[in-house]
Amino acid sequence: MHDGVASRLAPLLTKIMLGEEHDDPAAEDLPIQVRAWDGSVIGPPGAPAFVIRHRRALRRLLWKPGEMGLVRAYVAGELDIEGDVFAALGAVQRVMRSGDEPIRLSSDDKREIVRTAVMLGAVGPEPKPPPEEFPPGRRADRSTGPLSESADFFARMLGPEMAHAGGFWDEAVDLEDAQRTALEAVTARLGLFPGARVLDLNAGWGALACHLAGRQGARVVGLTRTPEQAAHIAERAAAADLTGRVKIHGWDLDAAGGGPYDAIVGLTGVESLDRAVPRLYELLAPGGRLVLQQPVRRPGPHRVRRTFTTSYMFPEDGDLVPLGELVGALEDAGLEVRGVGALREHHARTLRAWAANLERHWAECVELAGAGRARVWLLYLAASALACESGRIGVHEIRAIRRDRDGRAGITLVEGRAVQGYPAS
Repeated sequence: MHDGVASRLAPLLTKIMLGEEHDDPAAEDLPIQVRAWDGSVIGPPGAPAFVIRHRRALRRLLWKPGEMGLVRAYVAGELDIEGDVFAALGAVQRVMRSGDEPIRLSSDDKREIVRTAVMLGAVGPEPKPPPEEFPPGRRADRSTGPLSESADFFARMLGPEMAHAGGFWDEAVDLEDAQRTALEAVTARLGLFPGARVLDLNAGWGALACHLAGRQGARVVGLTRTPEQAAHIAERAAAADLTGRVKIHGWDLDAAGGGPYDAIVGLTGVESLDRAVPRLYELLAPGGRLVLQQPVRRPGPHRVRRTFTTSYMFPEDGDLVPLGELVGALEDAGLEVRGVGALREHHARTLRAWAANLERHWAECVELAGAGRARVWLLYLAASALACESGRIGVHEIRAIRRDRDGRAGITLVEGRAVQGYPAS
């Protein structure tokens, strides 16, 4: 049905989504299909469908044309995505990459949009952001942010093992297989021995820490982001009779104590690397190994701005550094980088698998976390996967060693063993 509210939305939506470079945009130019609250539809048949359930969604787009307006309407439940969320977000990548940078509109465009909004009853003061959004300038509060969701929520999204890092997919048949392969490969590259001391910089829900303690006989100190994670790992370790070999501390690197550690591992990123890298050198024993899997951004000028990710998930994501800068920081600190591998495609596929789990258990996840938080997670997983697939962000594994007092790297990181189990690029 093309008559009704949807047809009146066409000039507004085409301008907001396509910008002034399209002199005479038509509804058929929209990359998506839009269904309004009265059931009327515009946009090409078969395109991903966005459903505007409330006029307030339009008001959000008027005040914030682009990513933040779209995200706020979706998280608040005023706008829905029907069908494949990846296809829907992929169709509006230009909008989802705008952040706080406004969509360029001429004066005539703005006047026409305002007239349309008045006619549809969508004009008014700027709506308050959804409660899931961090206030501007606030660092992440790990006791209340999305990472504080319950263990039951993450078990449904990540899978029963709750491995929070990317899997290796070269020969994997499913997510569980990919995660198991990744854990075994990381373990092999650490080159551990019974009783080795290991620092896990991002222990998550304990999959790696318990694997290293149980399979390798290591003594693991894990740093966790939330009290919920710490409690879950303690229960998991107790159930596996590993309480004496797995110790959990808070997120601050100072909680790691004085070392020395025979190996340090950090999966899915460590924060504030300008401060952390020298500390990692201090904590690592001579000849000790370091394995980091770190999100990185493209090289070049970088302006920190508010985006969906920094507003709803990780305010510190604006601190991501290029790969070369990270490698240089490790070398400057005295750690010799022995290998670097790209995990971008593997990480993207893992994100898609987690999103599929979330959608499969949607009703349960909404009950556990609330509709707004479940929407934040689905949007984050889909947007991050698309960013990895397009190459806008990457994930690399970096293997380094602290040389011994004679400057030698030791025999445990000879080239053949260092890459054992590494996924094909």
